[in-house]
Amino acid sequence: MSDSSTLPPARLRPEAELAREALSAPVLARAARLARWAGADTRVDAGGALVEEQLPAAAEQLGLAGDDAAAHASEAWRIAVDTGLVEITDEEAGTVAAGEDLALLTGGSPQDVLGLWLTALEAVLADASVPDLDDLVDAMAEGGEVDLSSLDWDPEAEAGFLDGVLGNLYLLTVGEEGPGEARVPLPALAASVIVPGDMGEPSNEVLEQVSDAMMRLDDQFRMLEPVGLVEYQPVDEALMADADEEPAAPVDEADVTRYGMVRLTPLGLYGLRARLLDAGFDAPAVGDLADKGADALLDGTAPYPPGAAHAETELWLAGRGPLAAARELLAAARGTDPGAPLRRLRCQQALSLVGAEAEPALREVLDDAELGGLARVWLSEHGARDVPAPPQEMVFWLTIDTVAAQLAAEGNSEELRALVEGLARQHSGFFDTAWRVGHPATPDVLEAMGRLHPDKRIAKEARKAAFKARSQQGG
Repeated sequence: MSDSSTLPPARLRPEAELAREALSAPVLARAARLARWAGADTRVDAGGALVEEQLPAAAEQLGLAGDDAAAHASEAWRIAVDTGLVEITDEEAGTVAAGEDLALLTGGSPQDVLGLWLTALEAVLADASVPDLDDLVDAMAEGGEVDLSSLDWDPEAEAGFLDGVLGNLYLLTVGEEGPGEARVPLPALAASVIVPGDMGEPSNEVLEQVSDAMMRLDDQFRMLEPVGLVEYQPVDEALMADADEEPAAPVDEADVTRYGMVRLTPLGLYGLRARLLDAGFDAPAVGDLADKGADALLDGTAPYPPGAAHAETELWLAGRGPLAAARELLAAARGTDPGAPLRRLRCQQALSLVGAEAEPALREVLDDAELGGLARVWLSEHGARDVPAPPQEMVFWLTIDTVAAQLAAEGNSEELRALVEGLARQHSGFFDTAWRVGHPATPDVLEAMGRLHPDKRIAKEARKAAFKARSQQGG
């Protein structure tokens, strides 16, 4: 994923709703409880961690029990310190006090709360990239320092691996046309960062790497779920049992959910987008263009999936009157540059959401060579009377413009192939006239029609027409 590419837009929940989710996430909720529990008698060591004698009381405060209670309490305390919910007042004496940011959890804005949550998220992500504690102990040198070479662990590579996985999970989420709530199988997510895109059948070595990555991700997602980043169904423990052990219960070998399933939460979507923006990526969100001009709307939504473009346009229209909005959209749709056909397609789609009050704006452009065709389409679809028939030149210009827009939006899709076949079937002399159309995209459109049409004779006619059009335009 290049930081110069524009990602599909994220559909974010309202910040107030996300802030409530952040406050209820176990990681931040536990840190807040410990920050309110801490008092004059609370003591920390030189690193800011709670002294061992106070861990049982901290665990009890959090309602934790069992062998891992003290470790979980220690982690919660560290998050409280990292987020500023607790401040160390005297490092030598090891005393603490409530941090200034603690008040933000109840009296701050949603942005304040989300800012604290993002800090907690970074701390948890850093922990998730660290090897298992037992491995660290085994790699401890006599001097008390960790021998990274014996661990076969590269901190930067490990963090990069997790970032890559989360980046792909983000893309899978924002790329959906629905609400983006589908769960992703862990094997598919691991393979997305291990298996080369041009590899056919993965080798045994690559499959083994995917399996190892799955086990790492299983541990990491278990750590990331309590911070509210993901919802995670862990790998079935039976899969990790020894081959000679009998399973505790019958298992369905075809059940992919046994290998782990993960879903990015709405809060997680917000968090990953914030991290992408910080890293320099162009990561838009639906609503970013609502207060911009029509030119920004049409250009900005050009690469959007249809559902996201529709949602963005609805928000843009909500702040404007129908007639003024239609006039602004039509003015922004003009042009002969390569992006103009797709702008006009987005304009046409936007105008389909505008009511009959916009009719005067469409009638004003009936004689416009670039807009007259789409204006007639809109007026006819809205039942307007006395719509003049378009001249043949305008019909062919609109046809070329429409195919050019579809090429830009979808490439060589099945829908475009069907459109091309329909055009050639409905107009027996289509190519004899089409090459003369004075549209900048005429040669490219005719070449595409020759490439897409399954009938070799018709495809040859299209290519000949493209050659004539290019010669006419001096190409």
